[in-house]
Amino acid sequence: MTGARRVVAYVPDLMDRSRLAAVPGVDLVVVADPADLAAAAVGADLVVVDLARPGVLAALTSGVGGRVVGFASHVDRDLLAAATAAGCDEPLPRSRFFSRVAEILQG
Repeated sequence: MTGARRVVAYVPDLMDRSRLAAVPGVDLVVVADPADLAAAAVGADLVVVDLARPGVLAALTSGVGGRVVGFASHVDRDLLAAATAAGCDEPLPRSRFFSRVAEILQG
């Protein structure tokens, strides 16, 4: 996609991933392992992660580069706070992330 915003995502859930893929104007690159985020994120406009998945916080702590937006359950305040400490620029409750998914991904 020419002129599309490049978004790298680690979102294993297929339903969640399909919601990301449905956003127009986005070139979505999905990685299968959070350890691959840093390499895939080179030159990306945005990185999106499911914070509740194993290995995500460690990957963020190691440094992903670029702007990172993550989502997790609204009741998991400790995880959302840990995500900020690990380098997530905008950790959001899941419902808020998906209610604004097009706005977030399109920039």
